[in-house]
Amino acid sequence: MDLFSCIDLEPVRQRMSELADEIDRLNYEYYMNDRSLVSDFDFDAMLRELTELEHQYPELASPLSPTKRVGGEINKSFPQVQHRFPMLSLGNTYSIQEIEDFEARTRKLLDGVEFTYTCELKYDGVAIGLTYKHGRLVQAVTRGNGTVGDDITTNAKTINTIPLRLHGDYPDDFEARGEVVYPFDAFEAMNRQREAEGDEPFANPRNAASGSLKLQDSAECARRKLMFCMYFMMAPDGVALKPTHFDRLEWAKQMGFKVQPYIKECKDINDIKAFIDHWDKARWNLPFGIDGIVIKVNQTSLWDKLGLTAKSPRWAIAYKFKAERVSTLLESISYQVGRTGVITPVANLKPVWLGGTTVKRATLVNADFISKMDIRNGDHLLIEKGGEIIPKVVGVDMEQRKADALPVDYIDCCPECGAPLVRAEGEAGHYCPNSDGCHPQIIGRLEHFVSRKAMNIDTLGPERLELLYAAGLVRNVADIYSLRREQLIGLGADQAASIQQKGADNLLAAIEVSKNVPFERVLFALGIRYVGEVGAKKIARYFQNIDALMTADEAELAQVEDVGEVTAKAVCEWFADDNHRQIVERLRQAGLQMQVVREEGDNNLAGMTFVVSGVFEHFSRDEIKADIERHGGKVSGSISGKTSYVVAGEKMGPEKMKKAEKLGVPIINEADYVKLSSSIV
Repeated sequence: MDLFSCIDLEPVRQRMSELADEIDRLNYEYYMNDRSLVSDFDFDAMLRELTELEHQYPELASPLSPTKRVGGEINKSFPQVQHRFPMLSLGNTYSIQEIEDFEARTRKLLDGVEFTYTCELKYDGVAIGLTYKHGRLVQAVTRGNGTVGDDITTNAKTINTIPLRLHGDYPDDFEARGEVVYPFDAFEAMNRQREAEGDEPFANPRNAASGSLKLQDSAECARRKLMFCMYFMMAPDGVALKPTHFDRLEWAKQMGFKVQPYIKECKDINDIKAFIDHWDKARWNLPFGIDGIVIKVNQTSLWDKLGLTAKSPRWAIAYKFKAERVSTLLESISYQVGRTGVITPVANLKPVWLGGTTVKRATLVNADFISKMDIRNGDHLLIEKGGEIIPKVVGVDMEQRKADALPVDYIDCCPECGAPLVRAEGEAGHYCPNSDGCHPQIIGRLEHFVSRKAMNIDTLGPERLELLYAAGLVRNVADIYSLRREQLIGLGADQAASIQQKGADNLLAAIEVSKNVPFERVLFALGIRYVGEVGAKKIARYFQNIDALMTADEAELAQVEDVGEVTAKAVCEWFADDNHRQIVERLRQAGLQMQVVREEGDNNLAGMTFVVSGVFEHFSRDEIKADIERHGGKVSGSISGKTSYVVAGEKMGPEKMKKAEKLGVPIINEADYVKLSSSIV
């Protein structure tokens, strides 16, 4: 007999519905009205309760549950979908004269008809279409080529400003169109995290938003904190919408969409130009990027009369802002050393206001860039920002060049350690070859080694690594695994910021956990030049273990998919260095994974039943559950007298805590579980 047939599920269904409705309401107030009605703790408790109920009763979970906001589903592909209504692009111009021509032409075509315009912001993001039926989101599709786009519904559900269920009065079938943008603060936070983990920062919010929507892991998309700004409604024949574009957007607000307030009804060209002039200056105060203004005829009944061109509607046009450019003095050039030794020249500028911020520095890329631009000492450089967050040098202000300005002498020795710089044939950049004696390279490698995508020792941040380096405790990555408790306690000149007993224990526990990181991530963590995260996986799977890799020659390495001659040479040179071989051996002795481990585990946990609850420091709940099963254990969603252990993280459900204590079930933490299982992956 089916167990659930003996249980009255109606109270559970009702509780799940109540939680979903309340979470949706709180999300709406927070993201749409900027109002926080409950504490983060209370909100998280409700979300956690709903998540646990959905795990226990998956047949009652709704595909539009607010738990979908955190993602977690994996998309191996994005099916292509034909748009019900073509997603036409707008005609655009940088010329006010052409806007005047558009307005005059429109008045002529609508001779004698009274109408107005709407002016709104042109978001600098990714256009998508959202299909709603009976108030429920059923599909999200990218613009693509305007006729066919990619189905990104799973990732779209993680964006808090995309309503999964609508409020109040709404059409039974319609499409909401808008732009997915990356707010500046979230974008900058993500770039700081990427740099800390050794990844390249994103170039600009628009590209980052586009890439985020195509991530296979929806949980990662959720972490990006994207925002959807609606700007259009359309529906099939027979579905009634409001008679003006402005009214439709006001209606959409009531349904639960994030419609930005920066929209205005304009009666003539003077109103339009005033709106453009205002936002050409005020755009830098916005929390997200825009690149222009969109002007539309407001009365939708007139759109058919105005018609379309082959590519765009005649009832709308976009005015695009010119990228803001300033000229400022190049005061000096400094040279930064990256973790792989690559030298990056940086222009130190006379501070200048540009795009809402004061700009003091900008990259000069490499020696070829300086030469191509003909940048000389004492020049005034032209700096642009436009839609970019990072200012860039686009030229030299020749009108301000002094007659005796001398060319820049690019450095030939490392600014940190003094080693002669090397420039490999066919490469644009110089680099310092003193990898084991150059401070920025050592610290950079250490930061890369402990980063999330590598060994994931998040208790070892940049400040602590500098502290350990300054104390002489860590000079290379293998030294991390030789740290002792007595060396750590009290370390740090500032007593308030020094490492205390608990901090030392947490740090050593995190280091111990990292020993179970799989071989491909260990290989990535070593920081071999040109070996990225994907390349490390392919190399690890090809050679299976570190010994086979260390004895491979360039020809054999080049057989690995996507490993070219340059990477093969770099890998061989890295392992040919005796110091590097010693580091690898020390890491092996410390217990790090030096071979690809088969998915099936041992039976260490056979006969045991576990309940996993709460938020963990180093692993997700799903990773711990998978590891339990890999080692022969069983996972249950509820605590009973048959439960062997409860693995508890932070914010464990209070009801589960009480039940475990009542039944006398042992409660263990993440570190205890690692010791118990011996090999969490």
